[in-house]
Amino acid sequence: MSVGWSIAISALLASVGVVAAATLLLLAGTRTLSALTPRLVSFAVGTLLASAFLGLLPGALAGADAAQILPTTMAGILGFFLLEKLLIWRHCHQPGCEIHSASGTLILVGDGFHNFVDGVVIASAYLQSTALGVSATLAVVAHEAPQEAGDFGILLHSGYSRVRAVLFNLLSACSTILGAGVAYVAVRQAAQVVPFVLAVSAASFLYIGMADLIPNLHRDTRLASVLEQILLVGAGMLLIWVVRQLARG
Repeated sequence: MSVGWSIAISALLASVGVVAAATLLLLAGTRTLSALTPRLVSFAVGTLLASAFLGLLPGALAGADAAQILPTTMAGILGFFLLEKLLIWRHCHQPGCEIHSASGTLILVGDGFHNFVDGVVIASAYLQSTALGVSATLAVVAHEAPQEAGDFGILLHSGYSRVRAVLFNLLSACSTILGAGVAYVAVRQAAQVVPFVLAVSAASFLYIGMADLIPNLHRDTRLASVLEQILLVGAGMLLIWVVRQLARG
């Protein structure tokens, strides 16, 4: 399969597929959603961190000097912090989170931008290697599914009907496809920027994992929950490692 088709299929999976999965989560009922969401978040943390440290950053360092890549990653983390301040870019995974008071329109705008970045990450990763592309796609899917479910809750809370919430969330998710297409065309024309795009992509995953998701896990301090979180984070890391090994072999 060509790189272009791999990117297209992965972008569809990370957009339409994720919205479909989030819709199924909602249909499962509030109790099931509340039980599954923290477990999905724990698993997503593992996939994000593993993709950043085992895939994106090594890929970036293979194409440029560490003295350039590491400051770029640091600047990317700062940039995403600023974006979170300017846009409602944050991941909401709980029905009662503090951003539910924001309007549905702001949520859709911020989520659309975030999905665009996800598309850029996926395309850039595939342009480096298939193994990196597959692992990046899995990390995007893992963290987007609970986020989209949270976004549904925000839109319903803002007065959207279920049908409108699904349609608008789907429209916002399609910016993943746009981001992947733009990156595929632009990055292929300037191959020398790939390491720096990968560095910023790693910054995106690291910021989401450590600034948005891990703080959610700290809310439950019961020993059984902590042990479960550790196991699920480890499972997410293991999945990315296994996928990369299989894709390479």
